[in-house]
Amino acid sequence: MARTNNVTELVITGLFQDPQVQRVCFAVFLPVYLATVVGNGLIVLTISVSKSLRSPVYFFLSHLSLVEISYSSTVVPKFLTDLLSKMKTVSLEGCLAQIFFFHFFGVAEILLLVVMAYDRYVAICKPLRYMSIMNRQLCHILVAGSWFGGFFHSIIQILITIQLPFCGPNVIDHYFCDLHPLFKLACTDTFVEGVVVMANSGLFSIFSFLLLVSSYVVILVSLRSRSAEGRRKALSTCASHVTVVTLFFGPAIFLYMRPPSTFTEDKLVAVFYTVVTPMLNPIIYTLRNAEVKVALKRLWGKKENSDGAKMGK
Repeated sequence: MARTNNVTELVITGLFQDPQVQRVCFAVFLPVYLATVVGNGLIVLTISVSKSLRSPVYFFLSHLSLVEISYSSTVVPKFLTDLLSKMKTVSLEGCLAQIFFFHFFGVAEILLLVVMAYDRYVAICKPLRYMSIMNRQLCHILVAGSWFGGFFHSIIQILITIQLPFCGPNVIDHYFCDLHPLFKLACTDTFVEGVVVMANSGLFSIFSFLLLVSSYVVILVSLRSRSAEGRRKALSTCASHVTVVTLFFGPAIFLYMRPPSTFTEDKLVAVFYTVVTPMLNPIIYTLRNAEVKVALKRLWGKKENSDGAKMGK
């Protein structure tokens, strides 16, 4: 398909226009991003070195934390830099790359959450067969499938977008590159592309969310015959996952399953799931998981002992 591109550089409007407000945002969001990287990085490190965290659920959790770091890093570093810049620009190629990786890691996270829900279903509903069903080979296949699913989804989004002609204007009304804001700059009707994106992103999110809800309904039904203590233990293992699912899917469905708008509220919702949610996930999982907390204490205990021994020498 022939296309004309007069636009090689895009201007990003950002979250707020007031320079003082932007500096305040930088002071707030920089620690949040650092906490995201350090918190999720600690989970990956702890699970990789702790012999007590060898069950499939922690294998999936380590990949989820890795995805969180990658997902946040596709948006936040550029966002933070722009908060201190007078002119916020990005090349068209850079914008397309950000869209690709943003959707790649976002969908990989969705699929990992589905995989983790299946893991909890097997653990609670088929406890005696748990280790035989969730064997090492299946775990690796499920994780590889999550990464491949994210890649396949993003390729579709980029193939749709890269064919559009961009001949001006070149101002993106957002603080990062995403599909709907970029579609508004195309000098052609993008109704069909918008519908495809809604189906590819919005309907995919809703279908995944309904699948997750259905899995927990099945789990709750299966718990009716358990004792009160058995129900409490089973539900406590699912509480962290349900919280993360709600925090992730709520904003995503809100933004992708309705007509695009230019309201500031949209940007604030996007800030929540691109900046805040990736930081909350390690907190949610560690605060509600005794095994992870014990493993973290052991890891830091070993580090302190090692440092003490070096200083003693």
